[in-house]
Amino acid sequence: MKYSGIGGQAVIEGIMMKNRDQYATAVRKPNGEIEVQKDTYVSMTEKVKFCSLPFVRGVFSFADSMILGMRTLSFSASFFEDDEDSEPGRFELWLDKVFGEKVEKVLMAFVMVFSVVMAIGIFMVLPLLIAGGLRRQIHSETVMAILEGVIRIAIFIAYIKLISRMEDIRRTFMYHGAEHKCINCIEHGMVLNVDNVRASSKQHKRCGTSFLIIVMIISILFFMVIRVDQVWMRILSRIVLVPVIAGVSYEFLRLAGRSDSALVNLLSKPGMWMQNLTTSEPDDSMIEVAIAAVNAVFDWRAYLRENFPETEIPSEVQS
Repeated sequence: MKYSGIGGQAVIEGIMMKNRDQYATAVRKPNGEIEVQKDTYVSMTEKVKFCSLPFVRGVFSFADSMILGMRTLSFSASFFEDDEDSEPGRFELWLDKVFGEKVEKVLMAFVMVFSVVMAIGIFMVLPLLIAGGLRRQIHSETVMAILEGVIRIAIFIAYIKLISRMEDIRRTFMYHGAEHKCINCIEHGMVLNVDNVRASSKQHKRCGTSFLIIVMIISILFFMVIRVDQVWMRILSRIVLVPVIAGVSYEFLRLAGRSDSALVNLLSKPGMWMQNLTTSEPDDSMIEVAIAAVNAVFDWRAYLRENFPETEIPSEVQS
């Protein structure tokens, strides 16, 4: 495996692929055609030097991924909205009146803030409160930290299992698998075509699912050391330390994505296993969408020539 620098995200009936400042979103439209939109996005870690510092860049990279994710989701969803004309409601009219042309950005910002608050509440604070019910029976702070972490992971698994019952989410998980397979195909020195992508793994060490599991595991280690008596202080510590834990987790994920050592591969196993919940085997039509997104932003032929000179690129795809 050799690092390529490309990453991606599954969207509604499509895939976004990003390479440096360029990204492309490919969507399979209802009529069966593939629509590709290419654009640029300069991350905060490039705009501000402080945001690129180790253990700081993780938080801002996560924010970048949320912003870009909302943009690409909005684009993909636009192909599946109801085309029937309908009168805007009072709330929509009020938003238009107050925010004007900025209404979409305001709504996007609200959704992101709400999502972060809910995630912290459900996955950081709730496990603490549930574990706290056993504090009278368990006197070891180390055991309590482990119990809280186990509850946190259990809630995450239950959440994924629950949403995976929805048809749209199941298909999104299939596109997620296609995204990983495309990147694995390239980074293992194979020509990018449907057959090679299909044969590649649907698990990848740089996946966001792995990041979340790393966050949960590292949080156990943090809360083994950081101990406070008051309940409100424990809750505050879970909230305040989220950026720190995210920063440490990002550094490990970044290392894992660039290393193929036995130790790193071993430490990456929990995240890889968890990806079985968020990725599924795609069909060939989904793989074609993923390939279209890659082709729009990444010269994989030049990459193969530089990193895998032994790979033979068929003449029909060399141009």
